[in-house]
Amino acid sequence: LLLTEDDLDMPDMLGAKAMCSPPPRDTQAQAALWRGIEDGTIDIFNSDHAPYRFDSDGKLKAGPTPTFRAVANGIPGLETRLPILFSEGVVKGRIDLQRFVALTSTNNAKLYGLHPRKGTIAVGADADLALWNPERRVTITNSMLHHNVDYTPFEGLEVQGWPETVISRGEIIIEKNELRAEPGRGHFLMQETSSAWKTREIKSWI
Repeated sequence: LLLTEDDLDMPDMLGAKAMCSPPPRDTQAQAALWRGIEDGTIDIFNSDHAPYRFDSDGKLKAGPTPTFRAVANGIPGLETRLPILFSEGVVKGRIDLQRFVALTSTNNAKLYGLHPRKGTIAVGADADLALWNPERRVTITNSMLHHNVDYTPFEGLEVQGWPETVISRGEIIIEKNELRAEPGRGHFLMQETSSAWKTREIKSWI
């Protein structure tokens, strides 16, 4: 949605920082993706977060001048995903707040058979909440992120809107940009439903 083929055409192997699948293309492709997000063609907005460090253990494992096929394919995107969608989508008027929540929470829970335990604010749900400051402006830098990667392809991008408190199952796990969760508190969840919504979407992909 933000990167283009120009980000791949950088000197000194810097373009490798934007190498992922599908590859960044042009502004027309970006516009088509935004239309899909706006009109409901695209149901969920996620990142597989496939990061490699920009060093000899990661992107440059095959040396400083590798062939295209020898460069590790993937970029970090997990922590920047929601702020970018909020800033570029909600703040710029492409989508409303309800569509933002559907793309990032509700539709995911429905697709994976975890709704209404997940993906909704209701009695009996798990009380998973992200408390958002819609006015906060943040310039993204790798030094502020929490991944174990030495770069972000969105270095220097200013976004408006940032999560300030995250609650999981009623417990505050992130506050003031600090992780408070204890190791091992995560739970594996089995699919609880086989909804018509989920079946319809899978068939449409096939």
